[in-house]
Amino acid sequence: MPVEIQPTEEQSAQRPKIPLAVRWLTYLFVLPLIASATAFFGSISLLVGLWDKNGQQQHFIARQWARVLLVIAFAPVKLEHAERLRAHETAVYACNHLSYYDTPVLFAKLPFQFRILAKAPLWKVPFIGWYLERSGQVPIDQSSARAGVTSLGRGAKALEAGMPLVIFPEGGRAATGELQPMAAGAAWMAIRAQVPIVPLTLVGTYELLPIHVYVLRPRPLKLIVGEPIPTVGMTTKDAETLIERVRGVIHATYIENHG
Repeated sequence: MPVEIQPTEEQSAQRPKIPLAVRWLTYLFVLPLIASATAFFGSISLLVGLWDKNGQQQHFIARQWARVLLVIAFAPVKLEHAERLRAHETAVYACNHLSYYDTPVLFAKLPFQFRILAKAPLWKVPFIGWYLERSGQVPIDQSSARAGVTSLGRGAKALEAGMPLVIFPEGGRAATGELQPMAAGAAWMAIRAQVPIVPLTLVGTYELLPIHVYVLRPRPLKLIVGEPIPTVGMTTKDAETLIERVRGVIHATYIENHG
């Protein structure tokens, strides 16, 4: 999967200047609140994980954590075309990746239990990594091609067991807010399990919290659900074509709604 691209000096210069008072407000209050909420809900999730075998209770706790983080950020989320989320019991949900706040939006607004595919190094982060491990999320190991294929196989097995997956096919947050190339892993898993792939488009999270910036700029957000794309009859050789179709949908939706 693609690695995160570091912004150039020109790209960094294009970002709006953030007032000093806003920076100190974030450093002294907002970031400690986010850290405290993560530690609090993470600790509860670890405890619940002792008996929660199917992950349902832990997922409920994650949803509460996500909602609290959105309240802290003063970032209400509008979910558009929610009816498309119920068209299929199991699917791969492929989403653009703009910010650390993308994950809270998805947990807060997707109305069902799911598993996420995330970079393996996150499993080493206190509380976050512990939650990922105990709740059955799927790590993507990018250390070698073989390890990557094994990771995708685990994701396909989760789909075959009836568990929806959420993945960021770009592999990392966008350095400039523009959509990056997408790896075909999400499409490969959907085809392998013969389940639909659903494009999800996030709007506003880049402006809320861009990559390498640690000051929140509150604003309304959108999560837009695209039409499910069936994979019945496709083979894994069609994965590249399918992911390009998904990328096209997300790109067009983002441009239409970004303003």
